[in-house]
Amino acid sequence: MTSDFALSSPLVPRVSEKDAKALQYIEEITRNAATFQETVLAEILSRNANSEYLQRYKLGGATDRETFKLKLPLITYEDIKPDIQRMADGDRSAVLLASPISEFLKSGEQKLFPSTQEELDRRHFQISLLRAVMNRCVPDLDKGKGLYFLFVRPETRTPGGLLVRPASNSMYKSDHFKTRLHDYTSPIEAILCADSFQSMYTHMLCGLLEREQVLRLGALFASGLLRAMRFLQIHWQALANDIETGTLNQKITDPSIRDCMARILKPRPELAELIRMECSEENWEGIIARIWPNTKYLDAIATGSMAQYIHLLDYYSGSLPIASMLYSSSECFFGLNLNPMCKTSEASYTIMPNMAYFEFLLHDPGSPASTSDFQPPKLVDLVDVEVGKEYEPIITNYTGLYRYKVGDILRVAGFHNASPHFHFVRRKDALLSIDYDKTDEADLQKAVENASRLLREFDTRILEYTSYAEKKTNPGHHVIYWEILVKDPANSPTDDVLKQCCLAMEESLDSAYREARVVDKTIGPLEIRLVKTGTFEELMDYAISRGASINQYKVARCVSSTSILKLLDSRVISKHFSPSLPHWTT
Repeated sequence: MTSDFALSSPLVPRVSEKDAKALQYIEEITRNAATFQETVLAEILSRNANSEYLQRYKLGGATDRETFKLKLPLITYEDIKPDIQRMADGDRSAVLLASPISEFLKSGEQKLFPSTQEELDRRHFQISLLRAVMNRCVPDLDKGKGLYFLFVRPETRTPGGLLVRPASNSMYKSDHFKTRLHDYTSPIEAILCADSFQSMYTHMLCGLLEREQVLRLGALFASGLLRAMRFLQIHWQALANDIETGTLNQKITDPSIRDCMARILKPRPELAELIRMECSEENWEGIIARIWPNTKYLDAIATGSMAQYIHLLDYYSGSLPIASMLYSSSECFFGLNLNPMCKTSEASYTIMPNMAYFEFLLHDPGSPASTSDFQPPKLVDLVDVEVGKEYEPIITNYTGLYRYKVGDILRVAGFHNASPHFHFVRRKDALLSIDYDKTDEADLQKAVENASRLLREFDTRILEYTSYAEKKTNPGHHVIYWEILVKDPANSPTDDVLKQCCLAMEESLDSAYREARVVDKTIGPLEIRLVKTGTFEELMDYAISRGASINQYKVARCVSSTSILKLLDSRVISKHFSPSLPHWTT
């Protein structure tokens, strides 16, 4: 296994001494990945030897991998949910870990993961490594700024008084982040404003004011950058007026933002005229390069479900490189893209062996051993994964997760020294995903059942259904194909009723979906397409003709095959969309 990570080369920009040390550290930990993994596990188990969880499984203070794997089971969130609830309710004993927790990081609708100040410091250190990687790939980034659309989410507290917030909030409100504010066009007041409109408006206004200093545009996800472009298309006239007059739009009422912008805004009529000239054009192709002419790349996660947005980002940017730079979650910081300027479709993430102890469960749905109750799961250590195979990562971290099944599916793309780098494939249990939402089969079934109640008064029931994540529209939306049985054609469900069925399904989906629909507007109205009677029989015939067993055939609850979608759409008899937004509250 060799490294292709050049520290010095005629083709690679000279880096600072600080960055050179960071790059050398990456080389060290990836070259000695097995040793670091062994050390990390021993440290985690030693620190938490007296925790209730490890004592529950009678680990007896052991820190070796063999005992650890023999005695501790693989777990999901449901297995530790009672322990986490105790901690949330105020239990300060060593339930999962010995260190006092500083907050809970929120993931999805209800999952809470304990975190500590040490863990936050550890994540910030990884970000510093990433900056070194980026400086190696793109010269002179320190001579300009980044226009980043960063936002905070609502925060709450547990019954025991501990803070609950997304990992991004924790990062943006940290002292580490505040030391890097000179890298951004936006003031901290814009980032920490809880009102998404006022925050976005201020981000965009400051980015326009410093258009010539902007070297990169970024957001957490690719969908966030598109949201910013749509915002500019709607509000460019108001923004240009603010720049021309040197006064802030009255819709911006946050006192801290108004005070901050009063010090920044000065009349700049020539800049305002340039913005009007560019934005009034009907063709917005390459608008990013026209307004921010020194932009070198876009910074956003554009892998997995975000890959659908690449073509739109190419349109707006004039095909600037898109750097998908890291793979992280509330549970764990996994890895870095050590070649961030590669083609987005080729982006992969090298696992950092100092962040957690990693095991990998072979994902092979076709293998009997993967589902057998009598065969042990196929688990391998970090350095033993095989190129081309797919795995689900199993993590043991510093903050109380032991052999935790993350639920992502990763494909091994290769190795950087002894540490593998992975392509993110998908969520294991997600059927539908447009933005950061994840809808699994159980959630979809529940939504269909709730909507079907509206059909009872028409003596109508749903015979079969499947779904599709329509990503060609902007924004994308969920399409649900229904085959229904109507007992009395004279009493068929009306268009209005079927629209209400769409809304009922949306109301049944989780808060991440509804937040994306209502707040972020990155998901469009759910659509139900009614198909002709017998359509799903035709689907079965098609599957059998291609080798499926009639005894084992099941209707796929989500489809993506072009040929199957073509068959379904050729049988559509009507289309119905959700008439309003679903309910959502913080």
